[in-house]
Amino acid sequence: MPRSKGPAQPPAETGPAAARHLPEATLVRLTQYLRALTELREAGRARASSEVLAEAAGVNSAILRKDLSLLGSYGTRGVGYETEVLAQRITECLGLTHEWRVSIIGAGNLGRALSGYGGFRNRGFSVVALFDASPDLIGRDVNGLRVANVAFLEDVLTFTRTNMAVLAVPGPVAQGLVDRVVRVGVRSILSFAPVVLQVPEGVTLRKVDLATELQILAYHAQQAAHADPERS
Repeated sequence: MPRSKGPAQPPAETGPAAARHLPEATLVRLTQYLRALTELREAGRARASSEVLAEAAGVNSAILRKDLSLLGSYGTRGVGYETEVLAQRITECLGLTHEWRVSIIGAGNLGRALSGYGGFRNRGFSVVALFDASPDLIGRDVNGLRVANVAFLEDVLTFTRTNMAVLAVPGPVAQGLVDRVVRVGVRSILSFAPVVLQVPEGVTLRKVDLATELQILAYHAQQAAHADPERS
């Protein structure tokens, strides 16, 4: 399989947000603001006050104004924010103007579901490869992708110019796969594996633990039941 020069890496961000690392909570809320702005624009709203935007995003308006000030985006008093301009600013800040080429490692139920999620392409992410180690899955067509043999992981990542990887694999094999992905030059990894993974400096690893989220939900449900026994 031919090799390219390596995974494409996005250019460094410029502008007000480039000079500082935004707080993690702010980054999470920016994704909510972008979703809300998209909905407002689709509804024909060219402008929106901080109160309207905050309500659409489900946050406090004071927090919203503080978050947006970190981007150098300030609404006009009595007018609010221009929805298209603000959406573009957040899009640039989140790096969504770059070409994100995603490879999913693991073609089990979760991996197959992720490969077919339409929301990726709508938000600027292209799924370019799907891998597995099972002979029963290798070579199968899944959502327009042919499942590649994970034995050829490095070659395929390089050939497809992957710059973001998603791990949907069992815990025991996750670290070894992370090491291989990093050696190819991929610096952005999302893991669904239920283990703690180690990555070198300069690599961003995000973990999604569905069991942990369910446990947190169980805690809140229990608290609600104690506060209102009739609801339990």
